[in-house]
Amino acid sequence: EVQLVESGGGLVEPGGSLRLSCAASGFTFSSSSMSWVRQPPGKGLERVSSIDSGGGNTYYADPVKGRFTISRDNAKNTLYLQLNSLKTEDTAMYYCAKGWRGEQGNDRGQGTQVTVSS
Repeated sequence: EVQLVESGGGLVEPGGSLRLSCAASGFTFSSSSMSWVRQPPGKGLERVSSIDSGGGNTYYADPVKGRFTISRDNAKNTLYLQLNSLKTEDTAMYYCAKGWRGEQGNDRGQGTQVTVSS
């Protein structure tokens, strides 16, 4: 059974930073592409970033390019998302998802809330 557990969210002021983590189990993490997706209040799920199994290929949605960095540690079965220069529009529930197009699948964690507000 795929299990994904996110952590690291919180309340931060505009311009601040957070680091999200996702602990994965129940599947071969090192062979799987992974994604971060988010759901802003009152809106649908949107893809934020993806990384291939080896970490050599990444994708970033235009709104987060240059501000967010996705990474992974296959030895620890953990996925990360570094969020810098946060904006109020980054406020959302952030989910770790299995697959390159994680927003299309059903394997997601319970989410971690990121709120950007002064």
